[in-house]
Order: sequence, then C-alpha cells, then structure tokens
Amino acid sequence: MNVDEPVSYQYAMLDPKSDKWLDAMNMEMQSMRENQVWDLVELPPNSKPVGRKWVFRKNTDMDVNLHTFKARLVSKGFTQTHVVDYDETVSPVAMIKSIRILIAISAYY
Repeated sequence: MNVDEPVSYQYAMLDPKSDKWLDAMNMEMQSMRENQVWDLVELPPNSKPVGRKWVFRKNTDMDVNLHTFKARLVSKGFTQTHVVDYDETVSPVAMIKSIRILIAISAYY
C-alpha cells in the first residue's frame, strides 16, 4: 500500500486530487451498472444491510510514474451469516487456458 493512498472516502475527499478519486469512483459505479453486478431487493424485516467500503489505489508503471487512480467498492461479506443473510454462493470461473492445461496434463499421465 502506498502512503499517498487514502484509507477511506473521507480521506479521499480531503486529498488535493479528490477530483481524480471521484472520477475513479464514478467509473467503478458505471462499470457495476453496465455489468449488472447486483439485484436491488427489499431488505427483510429485522435485518441489516451488508456494509461496504471504498478501497483506493494508485496504479503506477514500471518506472513508478503515476498511471491511473483506481477505486473499488467492496462489501464486508464477513458480516453475513449463512441461511440468515444468504443461501447460495457463487463459484469462481476458471479461464479456458487453465482447463486446457489440466486436460493436457491428465491426458499425458
């Protein structure tokens, strides 16, 4: 982690380059809308929504020149309880290259 990177939304807004952080946050929200990463549902009674946090990073190139400002909205999923807050999980997706390598290794042996 770079010391110049804000640790929260409040610090990002106090940063002299807050406009760059706002642009990065807007790009993240636009990407989430375009990819439809969530479904808006009613909150069940007697329950609390899952928390979330902005994570900020400055991406640099190999010469340590500032390349882009990145902002990611992450959920605090560790606060969820199975069956109470969710009843299914999503499996990670394997790349086709990985599957081909596994098939080639198994065919070899």
